[in-house]
Amino acid sequence: MKPLFILLLVAGLSAHSLSASPNVIYILADDLGYGDLSCYGQEKFETPNIDRLALEGMKFTNHYSGNTVCSPSRAVLMTGQHSGNCYIRGNLKGEVGAELDPEMTVLPEVFQAAGYATGAFGKWGLGPTNESGRANPLKHGFDEFCGWKSQTIAHTYYPTTYVLNGEEIPLEEGTYLHPIVMEKARDFMKKSVGSGKPFFCYIPTAIPHAAMHAPEELHEKWRKKFPQFDDKIGKYGAGPEPCPDVINPIAGFAAMMEHLDNEVGAILDLLTELGVDEETIILFSSDNGAHKEGGHDPKFWNSSGSLRGHKRDMHEGGIRAPMLVRWPGKIAPGTVTEHLSSFQDVLPTMAELVGQPIPEQNDGISFLPTLTGNESNQEAHEWLYWEFCKGTSQKIFSQAVRQGDWKAYRESEKKTEIFDLSKDPYEEMNVAAENPEKVSEMEAIMLEAHTPLP
Repeated sequence: MKPLFILLLVAGLSAHSLSASPNVIYILADDLGYGDLSCYGQEKFETPNIDRLALEGMKFTNHYSGNTVCSPSRAVLMTGQHSGNCYIRGNLKGEVGAELDPEMTVLPEVFQAAGYATGAFGKWGLGPTNESGRANPLKHGFDEFCGWKSQTIAHTYYPTTYVLNGEEIPLEEGTYLHPIVMEKARDFMKKSVGSGKPFFCYIPTAIPHAAMHAPEELHEKWRKKFPQFDDKIGKYGAGPEPCPDVINPIAGFAAMMEHLDNEVGAILDLLTELGVDEETIILFSSDNGAHKEGGHDPKFWNSSGSLRGHKRDMHEGGIRAPMLVRWPGKIAPGTVTEHLSSFQDVLPTMAELVGQPIPEQNDGISFLPTLTGNESNQEAHEWLYWEFCKGTSQKIFSQAVRQGDWKAYRESEKKTEIFDLSKDPYEEMNVAAENPEKVSEMEAIMLEAHTPLP
């Protein structure tokens, strides 16, 4: 499914020793780069509330998104299938064909089967949310949904309408939608705690995707800090919806990130207020690497953390994602793990956590042992594979494989490139010529992992 991630899990306990079902909040940022959080090295602004998840929990340094663009990455998260098997491998025009398969048991349905209240708040990205068909998140295990009507409309934070549980609701002109969505998410948490049911709250926030729209007071604050960029204008289209240009999109990005960080702080405060902080797991991640649209300048911010590439390619900057997991009293504060993981691993992890069978289509590996401090029992991936398709034909545009410290990258009909990430984390030295056997091995994995699309 989508947007930004917060996940808190038990550390030091096995899943079978859990006496109660923890609440789970999964925050999925949209187009947040590996270097866009201060706990991952951002130096031009701070994200203190998000950093708390790392300071008080676990930070992953080898976590990957499901793909290098929105819809297919979210589909990997929901289905537990890697992108060589998942039937959504690129952003589709009009989102036709991006709907989840109703025959599959997807992430929210696992929680629903375990007796959880389930809610999604933000950008769904897997088809229109205001229709009664299979694209509607309420058809796939969510009790509640509030957010944008479609992925295209989520390019603007000033739409004319939003969707609440399938109903399209008009917005007053000039309304910034994101705070409304976050308030609905907090209302869902309050209601769930009041009912005595554990909850799964999925928050695929649109920030910092697309137009660099931010609350006006924060935008003006950052314009004063970066006045040298006031001559820049950020433009982005959202189809028929209003998408105002942004004066100084550099300031707009910093303001967006401060706004997002404040919203995470509000969630942390609410958990304490409700008395469920120690009973709640928060997971935070991003659906792909940093983008370059709407006037955003990922080079200025070092949004990729010096990794090579951005959104829409399979180099590390396009698919390496921040991942933070916090659960007070269960995960040791300040833990850092190099465990190799990806979006398809979230589904089996959550299924194991709540005592549900892992869905048949799953390709992932539960990382619950890592979260619970039981690394000796942590199963490892032989390899991770990604495949990105473009156009209506969904022809493969790029592929990548991660096997231990080795990384393979192939774009269209070009030759496969090989990198040793232990010596070259920024993919600057293609060593394919010196390692022909490794090239053959990685290409064999690409062939094995790819299932032809119908």
